[in-house]
Amino acid sequence: MNIRIAAVLMGIAASALPASAAETPPVRPKSGPVEIMPLGEVKQGMRGTAWTVFQGKEPEPVPVEIIGISKNMWGPKQDIILGKMGGKAARTNVAKGMSGSPVYINGKLIGAVSLGLSQFSPDAICGITPIELMLEINGSDQSHPAAARAPGKAVALNGQADGVLESLVPIDSPLVFSGINGDTLRDFSSVFQQMGLRTVQGSGGVLTHGSKPVAGWEHALNPGESVATVLVDGDMGISAFGTVTYNDGKRVLAFGHPLFNLGPVDMPLAKSEVVLTLASQFQPSKMANATEIVGALRQDRHSGIMGELGATAPMIPVTLNVRSLDAKEAVLSQKSFHFNVFVHQKWTPTLMMLTLYNSISNLNDFADEATYRLNGKVEMNGPHNIGLATMQATGDMPMPAPMALAVWLGDKLNRLYLNNVNTPDVKGVTLSLDLLPERRVAAIETGWVSNTDVQAGDDLAVKVSLRPYRGEPMLREVTVKIPAGLAKGEHRILLSDADTLNRMQNAASFMNRFIDVPQAVSLLNQERTNNRLYVSLVKASPTAYYEDKTMPNMPSSVLNVIQAGRASSRAMVTTPETASEQTSIPFDYVVTGSYSLRIHVK
Repeated sequence: MNIRIAAVLMGIAASALPASAAETPPVRPKSGPVEIMPLGEVKQGMRGTAWTVFQGKEPEPVPVEIIGISKNMWGPKQDIILGKMGGKAARTNVAKGMSGSPVYINGKLIGAVSLGLSQFSPDAICGITPIELMLEINGSDQSHPAAARAPGKAVALNGQADGVLESLVPIDSPLVFSGINGDTLRDFSSVFQQMGLRTVQGSGGVLTHGSKPVAGWEHALNPGESVATVLVDGDMGISAFGTVTYNDGKRVLAFGHPLFNLGPVDMPLAKSEVVLTLASQFQPSKMANATEIVGALRQDRHSGIMGELGATAPMIPVTLNVRSLDAKEAVLSQKSFHFNVFVHQKWTPTLMMLTLYNSISNLNDFADEATYRLNGKVEMNGPHNIGLATMQATGDMPMPAPMALAVWLGDKLNRLYLNNVNTPDVKGVTLSLDLLPERRVAAIETGWVSNTDVQAGDDLAVKVSLRPYRGEPMLREVTVKIPAGLAKGEHRILLSDADTLNRMQNAASFMNRFIDVPQAVSLLNQERTNNRLYVSLVKASPTAYYEDKTMPNMPSSVLNVIQAGRASSRAMVTTPETASEQTSIPFDYVVTGSYSLRIHVK
C-alpha cells in the first residue's frame, strides 16, 4: 500500500514540474521575416537545429553542435561555420541534397548547411554558409562569374585544384536524369566531367511540364523543404536538388553554394519530394522528384542561389517525331517525344544534343547499319525561322551516326546562341526524324561534259557518277547554262558536296566577332544540305565573305578599298576564285566529295 501511494505522489510531482524543465520540441520554420544571428555571435559549443527532408515533403529537425569558425575558408572575409550534425544525419551523414538546410540557434537563423567533410568521414561534419553571405545575393546583379560551369569550359570547383582535395567541399547538387539511359550519360560524360559535375541516373524524376507556376505557389518552398531547379522536363527530365534556406514570401535562398555559378539566370524552380535518403559514408544522397513549378531561379552565385516565387522562366518546347521505315519507306513504327529545355546560351545547345541523341538511342529500331534523315525548323519570335535538313549514316566517321546527328544540331544552335551581340528568342523546335534500314552514303566518283570547248550562252550537258555503299554507280545528267557574259579562257565546272561550298562562308562567320542574331539566322539558312550534289561554275575572280554576305567577282581594286581600315574584329575572308552555284541534284543519300571539269570558253 505504501508503495502505491509513493508512486502516485511521484507522478503528481512530475506533472507539477514547470514546462521549461522539459526540452521544448523545435518549431518547424515558415516563410516570412526571421531573426538573424550574426556570425560574430556564433560561438563554439552552441547547439542549434537544422531542418531538412529525409523522406516525403516535411522537413525534420536535426541537432547541430557548433565546432567553431573556419576563417576565410569561403574566400577573403568569407568565414564558414563548422558543425556536427546528429539525429538522423548521424546515420545518413551529410547527404547530397542537404545543401541549403537552414540552421537555427535559439530561433535565430545562422546559415545553411553547404559543405561536407571528404568521403569516409565517420562523423556528419558540415560547413555552414553564414546567412549574411547569402543575403548579399543581389537579384539585379547582371555580372557573369568567370568560373561558371557551362559546356565547353573546364573549371576547378568543389575544392579541387591541381589534384588536391580539400577536407571540406561543397555538397554536390548532382544533375539527376530521368528518362535518359546510361549509354547516353556515358557518351556525354566527358562534357559533364569537364565542368566538374556529377551525373546521377534514375535517383529521382522530373514530373513538371512547362514553366508556369502552379496555383498556390505563394505557400511553397518554406525553409527546410526540398527544392529543384529544372533544366529539362517532359518525356525526359534533368534537374538538380537542394534545400530551401530562406523565404521572405517572395524571394527564396537555397543551397549555400553555387549550382553552376552562372550568375544571372532564368531557370524553372520547383517543389520537390524526397523518395528516400541513402545512408553512406562514401556517397550519401537524397533521391527526389521535382513535382510542381512554383517560380524561377534568378541568380546562381558563389554563396547560394536566389529564386523568385510566382515568376516564370522561359523554356523552349521541343517536339520530335521519329518514324522507322522499311527499305521501301513504308512506316513500321513511329513515336513522338515532347519536352522543354531551359534557355541559356551554352547549356541549351548541349541539352538539345543530349535529348536528341537519347531519343534515338532508346528506340528498339536503333541499329548500326542505318541512315537518319532529319528535317525540321527552329521557330523564332521574329521574321525568319531556321530550316533544318540533313542526313547522317554509318560509315568511316569517328563517331556513330546518332552522335554525328546530335553534334550537327548542336553546332547549328551553338552558332545561333553564341553570337556576341544579342540573345536569340526561340519560340520552339520541331524535328522529324526517319530511320532508314541501310547505309545511304554516296561519294562523287567522276564527271564529264559533252564538249570542253564552249561559247558564252551555250547549254552544256554535264554527267556525274556517284559510288554508293555496296551498290552500282549512280549516273545523273544536268544541263548547265554558260552565262552570256562569261569571259573567254579557262574555267571549271565543280561537282561537289555541301561542305565544299559551305567551308569558306563558315570560316568567315567564325572569324567575325559581331555576327548578330538576324545575320546568324541568315547564315544558317544559306547553308547547303548534305543530301544534294551541287554544280557550280568556277571563275578566276576573287570572292569576299563578310558577315552573312557573299560578294562574288570582286575587282581587286574594290577589294583593296573595302579591306583598308577594316577592324580586325570584323574580318573579311577572300578566295581567289568565285564559285557560282548553277543547279543542284537531290539525292536520298549522304553525298560526299568533289570533282572538277575544265572547260574553255571561246
